[in-house]
Formats: sequence, structure tokens, C-alpha cells
Amino acid sequence: MINTYTFRKLLVCIALFATASLSSHSIAQDTWDIEGTILTEYDLVTGIETPWEILWGHDEMIWATTRPGEVLRIDPETGAYSNVLNLNVYEGGVEPGLLGMAMHPDWENTPKVFLVYNSGTNGSNAIERLSVFDWDGVALVNEEVLLTVDGGGIHNGSRLLVLPDNTLLMTTGDTGDGGASSQNLNSNNGKMLRLNLDGSVPADNPWTGSYVYSWGHRNSQGLCLGPDGTIYSSEHGQSNWDEFNIIEAGRNYGWPEVEGACGGAAENAFCDEFNVKEPLRSWAPCIAVSGIEYYNHPAIPAWDNCILLSVLGGFANPSGKRLSILHLSEDGLSVESEDQYFSEFNQRVRDVCVNPNTGAVYLALNGPSYAATGPNIIKEFRPGVIEGINTIESDHVDALIYPNPASDVVTIEVSESLIGGTYKLIDYNGRTAATGSINKLTAQLNVTDLARGSYYLFMQNGTQAITRTFTLK
Repeated sequence: MINTYTFRKLLVCIALFATASLSSHSIAQDTWDIEGTILTEYDLVTGIETPWEILWGHDEMIWATTRPGEVLRIDPETGAYSNVLNLNVYEGGVEPGLLGMAMHPDWENTPKVFLVYNSGTNGSNAIERLSVFDWDGVALVNEEVLLTVDGGGIHNGSRLLVLPDNTLLMTTGDTGDGGASSQNLNSNNGKMLRLNLDGSVPADNPWTGSYVYSWGHRNSQGLCLGPDGTIYSSEHGQSNWDEFNIIEAGRNYGWPEVEGACGGAAENAFCDEFNVKEPLRSWAPCIAVSGIEYYNHPAIPAWDNCILLSVLGGFANPSGKRLSILHLSEDGLSVESEDQYFSEFNQRVRDVCVNPNTGAVYLALNGPSYAATGPNIIKEFRPGVIEGINTIESDHVDALIYPNPASDVVTIEVSESLIGGTYKLIDYNGRTAATGSINKLTAQLNVTDLARGSYYLFMQNGTQAITRTFTLK
């Protein structure tokens, strides 16, 4: 029998029957009209700690890093996930931890994952490691450290991007040194670094024997490729002039002598002397730009040839949290306009990835305030309206909760793969309302006396976990 107990006079009653039809997703909360294209919103995963990187994997799964040191492998159809790595990371300050991730381009023959994380015990000895791990089909194993650079409590950069020539680009921040390292070619901080996949220095890097590909960066936390191989980046400014850049080999990006576009006598003189590359777009005051992705899928025509830009909302603009859509010119060398979406969530958007098959867009949200107060959610925005309940194979890890929103009773249906596992009912403040074991395929929860608001159900069986959110009104 499933354990039951009372929480705020909530009686959790488990009953019902032994067979069920299941959905490949929980019932959607909202739909969004994007210039005639309907996006259906789902909470794919809820309650994980500070998702930082999300990417569409070569194995058709979503991979995610969390700042506390977890790598998650997520089924995009159901939101079921497994933890494939736990790292001991340095999380001091508010920004370090496990950060960027990339996958080996020849995944079928060389299944490896590149990760950037901070190690150490305090800000003064924090080290940023670029490591590569083997994927054995169940977990990431056999760590090999390729590179270490100075880390810190802030400004660690850490996005990774595999380039078309099968080299690896890595962003590094100035670790809060005011930009002294950014203009020092003998330092790997405040840079874009380019490596061969084995960790060696490419022979055609701008400076012989150096990893440095570009310099004069403050803290770049977004990297993506355009269809012609153009490298785009987003970069945090100090208080003014966040930047969206095109990265070119050997170019100086100005920090700390130049912020945003070149302007004024001193900046113009520096730009002329050091061949500074000016941004395609900049924002003042800072909006706190983060992960980016190029979108060119027919599923959302309004976003064709656009950059999807994650926006955390800067200190001077805390209400600016959103996904920005940067419409590029045909040649990709300028930004023609910007649209803004999903500010209604009041959630810091940390990263974005795209399903290349369906055109769905996924956002990693880090809560309403700096650095990540929660709730932490990975949301999906799927093109097209999906109604009703679709059946899935019973051996898939899946669950369905309805009606949503609810008022008196919610019904929960689970796949056979969750039988024998456990559950927790958790509110969005992180308080556990109920726990128990899962021994039936269908359950009913009487929620009449539970405080109104948002909740999620965390279910786990072995290494597999799944979450489902619902609202009480």
C-alpha cells in the first residue's frame, strides 16, 4: 500500500485500477500565439537545482548540467530523466559550479562529453577545469582533464561550442579582476579559447602555441553557430552595454577599455589601435544575457533566421527576464530587430535549446532572482496544439496528472516503469506536502484543503526520475 499522511489537512488517497492509458506529456498549462503559430507550453522537468546548460544531444535526448554538479539525460517526450554524473564542484559565491557542456561531433564512434566546472574550496584557489568524459551508455566515466584556468566566485564564462572544423571553443571570464586578464595575452582568462578535441593547441590559432582565439572579453555566457559557420556570442557587461557579438579569430573585443560600441576619444583611439570588433547589438542598462541558439526551423516561421537569446534580467532591469528573438539580416551580419517573449513568467532564462526534429524550443529557468532562488524549471514550447490523452508504450517512464488546474481532486496515472518507486508532492517554496511509495498505476489525491498555488510531483524508481506540475485554483 502507498503510505499516506496529513499535511495541512490534505488527505492523500491512493486507489483505482490496474491499467491506464498514458500521455507522452502532462496536460499543457498554456498556449502562445507566435504570429499565427501556436506553441503549447509544458513543464518538462521541475525541481532540479539550477539548470545551467541544456543541449540537444546526438542521441536525441536533452542533456543538462546543474550548478551543484549533476549531469542529467532527459527524455524530451516525457521529461523522465536519469542522473549520469555527480561532480564535486566549488559553488562559492553565486556563479561557479558545473557550467558548460558540449558533445563530441562523431558521437556514434566517439561518445564523449566535454564539461567545464569549478573545483577548489574558496574563491582564491578556485580552478576552472575543462574535462572530457566517456559515455558508457549509462553514465559519464573516465574523466580526462584537458585544460585548467583560473576560476572565481564570479565571471567564469564557460560556454562550449564545437566548431565546423571539429575544434572546441570555450569562453572564459575575467573572474572579477576588472578586466586586467582580458587584455593580457599571457592569460587564458577573459578570452575565447580554441582547442583541438584532444586538448592540444590548434596549429592555426592566431598566436602560435596559445589557446587564445579572441581577447578583451568580460564574461561571455552564450555561444552558437549560424548556418554558414558564423560564431555568435552573448556577453555580460558591467552595468551598461551587454553585447551580442560575432567572434572572429584574433580580434579584440575591448573590455575593460571599451564597453559596447566604440565611442568617445579614448575608446575610439583604443579601438583603432587594437582592431576592436564592435557588437552587432548592445543593451543599456545591462539585461544580463546568457545562452543563445540559432533558429531556422519551419515549425515557427516568425523565428526563421533568428537568434534565441536567454535573458536573466540585470540588476538595473530586474523585470527584463525573457527570451529575446534577434532577427538577423539575410547575410547574418547584423540584427534588424528584437522581439521579446515570456516575460510574464518573471523567471531568469539561463539557456535555450531547440529540437531539430519538431522545432520545439526548451528554456532553462533559474527562478525570479539572482542567482537562482527557484523554482528551477525546464519548459518546452512545442509547435502545434496537442489535445486529449495519447497512449504510449507501457515500458516508458511516464506519468500524467489531471485536471490541471485542479480544485478538489487530481488524478495521477503512471507507467509500469514507476511501480515500486517513490513520490514526493512539493510546493514551489520547496516544502514537501506528502511522500509515499508507488504500487498502483493510478492514484487520486484529494487536494481540497491544500493551499492554492503551484506544486510538482517528483517520482523516482531507481535511476529514473520524472516530475509533473499542477496548479490549484
